[in-house]
Amino acid sequence: MNVQAVRLFLEVAEAGSLNRVAARRQTAQSHVSRQITDFEGQCGGRLFRRTGRGVELTEFGERAAARLRHWLQETDQLVQELQSASGHLMGEVRLGVIPSAAHPLTTHLLERLRAEHPGIRLSVAEAQGAELDAMLDSGAVDLAILFRFQKPSGREETALCRADTYLVSGPGDALTAAPTQNFARLAGLPLVLPRRPSHWRNALDEAARSLGFKLEPVAEADSLTVQKELVTRLPGVYSVLGPYTIAADLRAGRLQATRLVRPGLIRHVTLALPRQGKSSQASRMVVQHIRAIVGSWGDQLTES
Repeated sequence: MNVQAVRLFLEVAEAGSLNRVAARRQTAQSHVSRQITDFEGQCGGRLFRRTGRGVELTEFGERAAARLRHWLQETDQLVQELQSASGHLMGEVRLGVIPSAAHPLTTHLLERLRAEHPGIRLSVAEAQGAELDAMLDSGAVDLAILFRFQKPSGREETALCRADTYLVSGPGDALTAAPTQNFARLAGLPLVLPRRPSHWRNALDEAARSLGFKLEPVAEADSLTVQKELVTRLPGVYSVLGPYTIAADLRAGRLQATRLVRPGLIRHVTLALPRQGKSSQASRMVVQHIRAIVGSWGDQLTES
């Protein structure tokens, strides 16, 4: 039984979509479909049935998923025990990150690992919060950095830092020149916002509704880079972003931002571990380095 094939099967089972998994892995949907078909042939029966919204497990697939999750946990544990007995930290650690954490955090993390633990291979998957939760549940990643609106309190998740919310414009804008602005000031502004469905978009829409108005996007884009480019190139157009997304642009003078208050929409950046299964020694070492890096930056995701 091929471990990577089992991981793919469980990831598709959790996501309920071949397209979604293909996008995460940055490959073609046909490639994922072919691998699943090959795995079904190895298992001797159909594991999925197609629906209008994606795929769902057959009865045989449900039984296979339950047994294979247990098998994969035992296999991972055996590998960890063998690596521990060798006296060297080694193996792949799959880290899921929100786009805001992709750089410079992962860059500094890889530098540290190469210098101190060259046997650890880092695999980074960039995705939004809901996707990262699904990837954790399916075992597609070993740990994840993501946003939460509530400060975590469980053992599987710890807070790294917090993030305020900013109204962002191009340089020279009078509105964003002030240190803070009330959220109500967004009423009537032309905005570039993330597309629905999105937890962040839902939070922004709900905050506006609570104040008696509706946000008015002139464009919607999932890409943070696209949002920032539109704001930079179109005077009088704004976006609503977190501090780590815009830190480098503010230092370079490409963007200007004011912190939103009343409400401030504070989010917590957390480090999450899988809810099932044990973490490897390599994963625990990566967690230590992430916490050390963020701590050295004054509990921020970017250098001051």
